[in-house]
Amino acid sequence: MRNAIIGGIGVITFVAGYIQGKKERVHWNYDFHKPIFGKVLAATPFTPAVTNNQPTTSRISQIMKYGFPGLENIRSFDDYVLSYDRRTRVAYWVFEHLTKENIKSNETVDRSLCEFKPDESIHPYFRSLNSDFKGSGYDRGHLAAAGNHKSCQKHVEQTFYLSNMAPQVGTGFNRHSWNRLEKYVRKLTKLHNNVYCCTGPLYLPRKESDGKNYVKYEVIGANNVAVPTHFFKVVVMETVNGTFEMEAFVMPNQPIDDSIPLSSFQVPPDSIERSAGLLFFDNLSKEKINKINGKRK
Repeated sequence: MRNAIIGGIGVITFVAGYIQGKKERVHWNYDFHKPIFGKVLAATPFTPAVTNNQPTTSRISQIMKYGFPGLENIRSFDDYVLSYDRRTRVAYWVFEHLTKENIKSNETVDRSLCEFKPDESIHPYFRSLNSDFKGSGYDRGHLAAAGNHKSCQKHVEQTFYLSNMAPQVGTGFNRHSWNRLEKYVRKLTKLHNNVYCCTGPLYLPRKESDGKNYVKYEVIGANNVAVPTHFFKVVVMETVNGTFEMEAFVMPNQPIDDSIPLSSFQVPPDSIERSAGLLFFDNLSKEKINKINGKRK
């Protein structure tokens, strides 16, 4: 037994001596105090940026009157609300409440003063940056449209946070057909007192040559910002008699001929819910919705 103990001590002494010898002979080139993934350490405390004049509870309750589509990473601005997907660096959804009054253009508002900027309320690990979009070939496409918030300089500036952006094809989509859809939604305020609009990305499967379905999407920049395959808008209009109408659109993130009518992109709302993992207007009784995509239920 004593010999075994002595032998064990001998082995330990040998190994320790070998390691010590290796330490003396080997010169490591790597600085172990340097973080592997950039300058932000996992243990680094992060305090989200706090801005003055936080949105009022009453305005948020107006916007979200008929329910949150999901509850992941909610971020509230003065005139819209979003849910942020930290994995894709693109919002799950953005919600707006539009009326004829609150979308009126204010002559003192100057969009040219707005700058695209990172949302510092989001941890640096999960933010998108302007550098991610630079040279990517994609526009920084608004989810909450800047044109919906021109009544106040602060409101329109807040739509330029990158948490409200998604990589969109520019010519033929963001600057054309998607813009057509945004204008159409604004026109609905001329017919209805209240218009509620939920916008977001989709990553839809596609069948490939082997007959199998795959979900594939490009990522851009150092932060791997996801490029959605499609985008959706689900719109609810409150009529003067207290009933509601709903319209739902899905458009592919690609050039679209402007001659194609927007109605061609209308889909059943539940198809978007299933694909996005969201529930739209869950606090609104479905019995009160008397039209979906222009057709009576």
